[in-house]
Amino acid sequence: MYRTAALALIALLGALPGEMRGAELKVFGAISGQVRNAAGVGQMGALVQVLNRSERVVQRTLAGPDGWFRVEGLPPDSYSVRVTLASFVPALRNHVVVRPGVESFLQIQLSQLFSSIELVYVAPGQTGLLSEDWKWVLRSSTATRPVLRLLPQQPSWQTASAARSASGVGPLRGVVKLSGGDGASAPTLGSEPELGTAFALATSLFGNNEFRVSGNVGYASTSGAPTAGFRTSYTRNGDGLAPTPEVELTVRQAAVRQAGLGFLHGKGAAVEAPVLRTMSVRVGDRMELAPGVQLTYGAMLESVVFLDRLNLLSPYARLTWDLGEMGVIESGFTSGAPAYELITGEGSLQDGLTGLAMFPRVSLRGGQARVQKSQSLELGYRKVAGTRTYSASVYQDALRDAALTASGHSIFAPGELLPDLASSSFVFNIGDYRGFGYMASVTQELWNAWSAGFAAGASSMLIQDAGGAAASAMDVRSGVRPVRRPWASLRLTGVVPQSGTRITTSYLWTPAGSAGLGHAFLTQQWQPQLGLNVTLRQPLPLAAGPGRLEMTAELRNLLAQGYLPVSSPDGRRLWLIQLPRAVRGGISFIF
Repeated sequence: MYRTAALALIALLGALPGEMRGAELKVFGAISGQVRNAAGVGQMGALVQVLNRSERVVQRTLAGPDGWFRVEGLPPDSYSVRVTLASFVPALRNHVVVRPGVESFLQIQLSQLFSSIELVYVAPGQTGLLSEDWKWVLRSSTATRPVLRLLPQQPSWQTASAARSASGVGPLRGVVKLSGGDGASAPTLGSEPELGTAFALATSLFGNNEFRVSGNVGYASTSGAPTAGFRTSYTRNGDGLAPTPEVELTVRQAAVRQAGLGFLHGKGAAVEAPVLRTMSVRVGDRMELAPGVQLTYGAMLESVVFLDRLNLLSPYARLTWDLGEMGVIESGFTSGAPAYELITGEGSLQDGLTGLAMFPRVSLRGGQARVQKSQSLELGYRKVAGTRTYSASVYQDALRDAALTASGHSIFAPGELLPDLASSSFVFNIGDYRGFGYMASVTQELWNAWSAGFAAGASSMLIQDAGGAAASAMDVRSGVRPVRRPWASLRLTGVVPQSGTRITTSYLWTPAGSAGLGHAFLTQQWQPQLGLNVTLRQPLPLAAGPGRLEMTAELRNLLAQGYLPVSSPDGRRLWLIQLPRAVRGGISFIF
């Protein structure tokens, strides 16, 4: 009986027209896309190579006019795509999934410093070998019905993961970085010690599983405070089939400098330098709620030990709705510690090192340790129109135990100022306040990877009420209040063709006599920073071996804007600063 049914099925398939068989039985898939430079110009002649799991080239092609290409006849599997072109850095993307009858589209951007490949969408198509018509024919046949028993359904990502389990350990990636300077590069997020030797190693295990081990060990020369931090993380890379959990375990330690400990227990007091220790566990994930709708969410539980034990639970979430040509709408929420993952986007190894160096913002109030906590709600919109990108956002903040950098003469009683981990200044607890703001920006792509941007808006900034000197810390907290002030910012970024130097410079203007901005945007790719800021990244030639060398220099708030003066009755003056002036530099080896 079964043999008769099989012969009948074969005869039926042979009797069908060739066009119908090709339309119904789509066994192979395809990869297509466009190769462009940073200015959005298609690059004809780019070499596109498709590699299998064994890193062997299975197909290759050249990009045609306007950079378009298409690779057909690929069996269902996970591939890697490599794009090369003279005078550009090669681009590589792993885990490009090819399904039967489905075409995966890649948006490839080549530059002279960093190249990238983005999986824009997967064209809809027949995902199985049999169409619904064939399934109905087979169900109606009494001879074949026993063969079609329903088995317990297994998620497709589990079977795909099992197929990839034989790939073993992937290539090792890493970065070693030596940096030094003064001040903190992102005081809104936390305190960053001024000198560190950092490393990060990452490798993949059994296909999609990625493990990272990173560390940061330093000794601040001006403050005499040794610091250390280590992090272990696990990530399952998303490829359209699998969930993407992220798990991080981080431990940090930093000793408060001996100088200035009199502000804790009184001048002349012989006390042992207290040690700030933190341990945190973060779990994050992302999921597709609907076509074009993605939810990124997670939470971090952090324990801070400094004169007391402080526990902090910090949930975060961001909802992204991609409307295609109409733009992208995003909404974000954070509570507790800043969500560094949402602020910096998809982090590289170097971004992870910066996040590892960020200690929680700890201050003193009445001799008791407090940790800065914030709650932020934000709604943003972004649209790309040709070579221009338009964006806008509105947000509301609520800060508890907000900490500002304090520099100058001490005008407070002991127990109100804490030596800063990142500089020779101090940290002052300004209290609690709420803020509201908005911004709009436009970015224009220029020539050869250069772009210019303009942003403007209004944010809550801190001002000091006139009418006398402050005799105590309570007077300062009651005299400093948030007001909404306008601001405007210009930014220019690009790469020098001959040397490959990447330059980013920006200037943000605010009215004098105010301290701000204190908000870190959750839905914007541009983080405006107060004052004049310059960042340089210079690749260095490497004589032999894999990898590359890169020198960096960061100059923050060069004109010292946003310094809020506070005077005592005897004429002494203390400056409260949201973004201190800082000069930092370093060298990185990336492999």
